[in-house]
Amino acid sequence: MYAVEVYASVRQFVFVQGRSQREAVRVFGLSRETISKICRFSLPPGYTRTKPAEKPKLGPLLSVVDTILEADRTTPVKQRHTAKRIFERLRDEHGYGGGYTVVKDYARLSRVRGRETFVPLAHPPGHAQVDFGEAVGVIDGVEQKIHFLCMDLPQSDACFVKAFPRETTEAFLDGYVSAFDFFGGIPQSILYDNTTIAVDKILGDGKRERTRAFSELVSHYLFSDRFGRPGKGNDKGKVEGLVKYARKNFMTPMPHEAS
Repeated sequence: MYAVEVYASVRQFVFVQGRSQREAVRVFGLSRETISKICRFSLPPGYTRTKPAEKPKLGPLLSVVDTILEADRTTPVKQRHTAKRIFERLRDEHGYGGGYTVVKDYARLSRVRGRETFVPLAHPPGHAQVDFGEAVGVIDGVEQKIHFLCMDLPQSDACFVKAFPRETTEAFLDGYVSAFDFFGGIPQSILYDNTTIAVDKILGDGKRERTRAFSELVSHYLFSDRFGRPGKGNDKGKVEGLVKYARKNFMTPMPHEAS
């Protein structure tokens, strides 16, 4: 069974970029039946793992695979490693005794995650930025922290703000459903910081390992996810401004609500 990230990448390739399933077979190296199934379901049907499968034999050699793939980025296309060639090198040079399929699947996912993205300085229509902010309010007589999700459309400055008691995965997902309903559509792409709700891990080469819940959200709604540089809030300055605006205008003075 293929990871949700593969589902999201294939579905965006077909439904957003308008490419054919035949092309997807060639680009992703999957069978026609698998590509067809991915196009029918936004999430893998049936059994799903609660955590990634362990790789007892490949695990100690993942850094070797990452190094090979990273070096390939500056190598002529025709001389880049196939999954089979990576498998052969692991076997011959590092004594790898595991199977070929797990190497092939890891290489495919790494290449999908490694596709370069850019943060634009201009703001064409159809793109969004998202962030959470914090404030203090009085809810049912109790002073407590409020976490509010902000979604900004920089080209038009249209904005959406929704408050939650906590910054949780449930609040993150609910905020998106509400924002898409409010705007009446889905942005082409959304820019984030590296919140742990969306990013499970930032790998050494800058790739993001998405959380399962976030990968499912992307696969279902088919928007492109983009991430700002760690610690660089100016990459998403429009939504940073919206967070400050919401706090100063909607939550000053401190709000008092029954629930």
